[in-house]
Amino acid sequence: MDYDPMVMDDAEALGPVVKISQADSVRVKYELSNTDISFANSLRRVMLAEIPTIAIDLVEIEENSSVLADEFIAHRLGLVPLNAEGADSLNNSRDCDCEGHCPQCSVTLTLHAKCTGDENMHVFARDLVPSGDRINQVLGTPVAADAEGLGPLLLKLRPGQEIKLQCIAKKGIAKEHAKWAPTSAIGFEYDPHNKLHHLDMWYETEAKAEWPPSEYAEWEEPPQEGEPFDYDAVPNRFYFNVESAGNLAPDVIVSEGIKVLQQKLAGLIHELTEGEGGDGMNGEFNGQRSLSTRRARTASAGTRRRSGRRRQPERVGRPGRDNAVWHDAVRGGPG
Repeated sequence: MDYDPMVMDDAEALGPVVKISQADSVRVKYELSNTDISFANSLRRVMLAEIPTIAIDLVEIEENSSVLADEFIAHRLGLVPLNAEGADSLNNSRDCDCEGHCPQCSVTLTLHAKCTGDENMHVFARDLVPSGDRINQVLGTPVAADAEGLGPLLLKLRPGQEIKLQCIAKKGIAKEHAKWAPTSAIGFEYDPHNKLHHLDMWYETEAKAEWPPSEYAEWEEPPQEGEPFDYDAVPNRFYFNVESAGNLAPDVIVSEGIKVLQQKLAGLIHELTEGEGGDGMNGEFNGQRSLSTRRARTASAGTRRRSGRRRQPERVGRPGRDNAVWHDAVRGGPG
């Protein structure tokens, strides 16, 4: 994505204006102007925590003779970035009519590796193979950003050791767990010259020498010597640096963030205007509840047998026994 600096809206427009300064496959930098700090910060928070992606949520380990514990491997698998292009086509598992998981709400990945040579074997994320019926051929595939296309290292096997497992990847948002985060970081800045005095910069001798100017300082006029302070001034230009975690392209993160924010505002307007109780102001709220009130599993969820019975912590399935167990990726607690 080689973009020239461009304005995506007319400068004379009444709404927010976006100016892209840099865009590639990893990050996008842009300026958002002609708006207030509440809208800019809302967009930042939505991009961080409320864009749907896909991540490994359950792991069924059938054979594991490596030196790593089952829960440790499940935790590493949960942090592997998966391609989330087309995640909107998946149902949320809590809203699906199936029992447990199905192709309409999940993607199944399998891993089977055995070291048959004389040297240690490295198992990478590339060795995770999507299986079964899938909505599209891209969704759920491991992201490999390295030059060799191997992806993150999962584990090492000594000669004779074997790992065989099945992963269930589900749709979710980072507000529920960080493994669903589409971004690794979002830089957010305004007023690079600190004209509004929102920052109190600590320094030892000289502030200008110890606090180098921001890269966006050239985009705005510096304060003039003797210029009176404007007590009514408010920020209206905001600079974003969105870095992707690999599961979504950075420009898609921005557009999806705007889409989610529009949906949240539309839901609020609908409840205020057409809710129960006549005018909608005093009616019962029927919209989406917070995660704490939904039927979502919390971080205390852990491993369980395929039969659905809760297991005892000391009875984790080991190699050579027909007692494969489910492990919640990343969460790791007994459940």
